[in-house]
Amino acid sequence: MKTVRRLFYRDIVSSVAFVALAFLSLFFFIDFVDEMPNVSAKGYTLLHALLYVALLLPGHLYELAPIAVLIGTIYALSRLAQSSEFTILRTGGLGPGRALSLLASLGLMFAVGTFVVGDYLAPFSERQAAQVQASGRGGLELGRSGAWLKDHAATPDGERSYSVNVGSAEGGSALRDIRIFEFDADGRLLTRTVAARARVADNATWMLEDVTVTHWQTATPSGAAQAPEEKLATLVWKSTLNAGVVAAAVLPISTMSTFDLFRYIGHLSDNEQAAQTHEIQFWKRALYPFACLVMVGLALPFAYLHARSGGVSLMVFGGIMLGISFVLLNNVAGHLGLLRNWTPWIVAAAPSALYLLLSMAAFSWLVRYR
Repeated sequence: MKTVRRLFYRDIVSSVAFVALAFLSLFFFIDFVDEMPNVSAKGYTLLHALLYVALLLPGHLYELAPIAVLIGTIYALSRLAQSSEFTILRTGGLGPGRALSLLASLGLMFAVGTFVVGDYLAPFSERQAAQVQASGRGGLELGRSGAWLKDHAATPDGERSYSVNVGSAEGGSALRDIRIFEFDADGRLLTRTVAARARVADNATWMLEDVTVTHWQTATPSGAAQAPEEKLATLVWKSTLNAGVVAAAVLPISTMSTFDLFRYIGHLSDNEQAAQTHEIQFWKRALYPFACLVMVGLALPFAYLHARSGGVSLMVFGGIMLGISFVLLNNVAGHLGLLRNWTPWIVAAAPSALYLLLSMAAFSWLVRYR
């Protein structure tokens, strides 16, 4: 049994690694070509572009892991079937249950590796890529409206709520063009704070620079409303928006780990903000590694197809089509779930569950009739 396990694992792991390397090389070239128009703009050099594209590779590896596992496993098993090695193993006592358990163990190993890449390596490299892009282009652009955050606090004068707008960012804690609107418990605007720059400390303290504070006063001795302005070189603003929450709001969602998503969803819920997008992403991030296990199961039926039923190239092509269809279904399910307000964990689990049922049905049919 150890010899059979070694044979399977060596062939499948080497095939999966080769497929992953080929896909990563292709994506590296495509991303580099896309970055070329930005070179020499605002000091964005060729070195910045190369470093930025290289830092995107762990994220691509995470996204491509199930497809690479599927294609690599199909290729390895198809070669074993074509050379009749798998038939000999079946004759020697390798039953369907034992073959399935062997591949399930390997699939769990791939799932663990995918989780480590997706939850630790990819978010870190994506954050570094955002930093490289920001340093080369003069900041992260957050669209016309920027990024909005909400906060609230209890003060001696009563409950206060804050709406914070960030125009651009140099990273997760270095911000530009900040506007902070303070409201009382009845929703009346009390102050507007505009700052050119800000840096967020780990203890949720904002260090604002080049600040203009506008105080809205509705009751004056003359009866007229006034809005006096106060200009300050620096201002310390205490809030509950720490560096992690701010980074989640201004950086791409791909820079967030599963725990970061869970924590940010709690922040959105506490401030009565929509969290459907992040909930779907959380469940997709939590369940996505198990897609590798599903892909291994989907590849197993190809081992029971004889060489005369089609060459290895045809089987690999079929694997590519299956992988593409899985990615498309996974993305479409996420968008439909967001539009229809479906339960997030069902949206995330449905594609993998569907393909797992398909693989087990095909496997059962081939074992019985082939």
